[in-house]
Amino acid sequence: MQTKNNDSRSIDRSSGFDQRTGIYHSLRPSLSLPPIDQPLSTAEFVLSLLRKSSPPATAGKNIEALTFLVNSSSGDSLTYGELLRGVRSLAVSLRERFPSLSSKNVAFILSPPSLHIPVLYLALMSIGVVVSPANPIGSESEVSHQVEVSEPVIAFATSQTVKKLRSSSFPLGIVLMDSPEFLSWLNRSDASSVNPFQVRVHQSDPAAILFSSGTTGRVKGVLITHRNLIASTAVSHQRTLQDPVDYDRVGLFSLPLFHVFGFTMMIRAISLGDTLVLLGRFELEAMLKAVEKYKVTGMPVSPPLIVALVKSELTKKYDLRSLRSLGCGGAPLGKDIAERFKQKFPDVEIVQGYGLTESSGPAASTFGPEETVKYGSVGRISENLEAKIVDPSTGEALPPGKTGELWLRGPVIMKGYVGNEKASAETVDEEGWLKTGDLCYFDAEGFLYIVDRLKELIKYKAYQVPPVELEQILHSNPDVIDAAVVPFPDEDAGEIPMAFIVRKPGSNLNEAQIIDFVAKQVAPYKKVRRVAFINAIPKNPAGKILRRELTKIAVDGNASKL
Repeated sequence: MQTKNNDSRSIDRSSGFDQRTGIYHSLRPSLSLPPIDQPLSTAEFVLSLLRKSSPPATAGKNIEALTFLVNSSSGDSLTYGELLRGVRSLAVSLRERFPSLSSKNVAFILSPPSLHIPVLYLALMSIGVVVSPANPIGSESEVSHQVEVSEPVIAFATSQTVKKLRSSSFPLGIVLMDSPEFLSWLNRSDASSVNPFQVRVHQSDPAAILFSSGTTGRVKGVLITHRNLIASTAVSHQRTLQDPVDYDRVGLFSLPLFHVFGFTMMIRAISLGDTLVLLGRFELEAMLKAVEKYKVTGMPVSPPLIVALVKSELTKKYDLRSLRSLGCGGAPLGKDIAERFKQKFPDVEIVQGYGLTESSGPAASTFGPEETVKYGSVGRISENLEAKIVDPSTGEALPPGKTGELWLRGPVIMKGYVGNEKASAETVDEEGWLKTGDLCYFDAEGFLYIVDRLKELIKYKAYQVPPVELEQILHSNPDVIDAAVVPFPDEDAGEIPMAFIVRKPGSNLNEAQIIDFVAKQVAPYKKVRRVAFINAIPKNPAGKILRRELTKIAVDGNASKL
């Protein structure tokens, strides 16, 4: 339960901090949401927003004729009219073909990005079925674990991915999304006469089980409700409408649609009538080519991609003038890299943001030109959210300028982890506070700064060393293409910072030079004391560094294998 604080005199108007309660209140205007007791699915809400909005540059045009999705590798596309008809047709077909498929049943989805994915997501959610998408390139044991966690009754896969699934795990079987039968379900001539939204879906019902990235252990199934997704979509939709543009928004999607970032950004794009270009497997030159070909105006990125754009000579080969903004999340972006990006791309705005699977996507972001120059910050907390900065050792709520664990509360916070009551209770307390596990602080103006993951701090003697701080310094070296810092066990110190470096081709940068480069810029206890050179830094689909993999490689002495 959220407690209303009627005495606003104790709230600092600059930071949003209430010194009596230790709570930071959002500085954004609060947003009214549909009444919680109103039956409403995510699909119904998103499609209702789509009908009300059209991009300013396309005003007067029929929204159904606008392009929604383009597959950059095949050139195939889907209009908004085809999306709307496909959702309705598929919802009707599924209810007829699987009469026992009911509200709150789970559908497991294992498919590469395609034009059918958004149609499938919305069709399933419109009839109350819980969507549970997984990484199509995951190993059989990873996929098997995810199936075990989500307990689906049906699966949707392709001819390529189906071999990772055991049909006995799904009472209603496996549907192949590239089969003639499935394709026929998308194009029923009689679908317009049936209303798929007649299924009563409550906002408190589960809408999706999304898998956390698992950087600190086995993935967990995060249970997201329709209310969570409605609240998240309402915020991003309203924010975009407050900042109208005079061009058609074209987004390039290098993000996987099974990950919370891609999942929620896709829903937001539909609510706004944007055009999305699917990239498929990420490759820098393919991305630049697609920006030029489709006149992409914006795309979600991770900090390593910003580093690549700053340092790569490939950017000179392509016309990138259509780019207006990049939405950056997944990890903190260093001030040095942000400033160098601005020098190279003066007309492109970096919108920094922060979110988790457990917060149904974005929980903080920069907004407008005054905020985007706050380099290093992930912005202010979103509308309708509250936050605390809590001292991990004392539990004390901390004021601006003090670093502690970030706690969040509001309508976007997950219901819990599926089938894991212990982890749910440890992560969300009885008052609804989500303990993010991220070490952060707010400044005097309510801007949030991420220091590092609480569990990823390197413990050097009695000191705590944030790997991200050292990585940002390493990225500022012109001979370094990419870098990651992990703890290495040490008998005397407990742990020492070890750097994994991807050198610029042709560079002769050595260990001593790296150690010296960092030592000149940090306190002695933060120095990098060990270095390995590798070909690529392992990352998850959202661009987060897989530190556990690197630590294992370091301890096993297998750096040469990368």
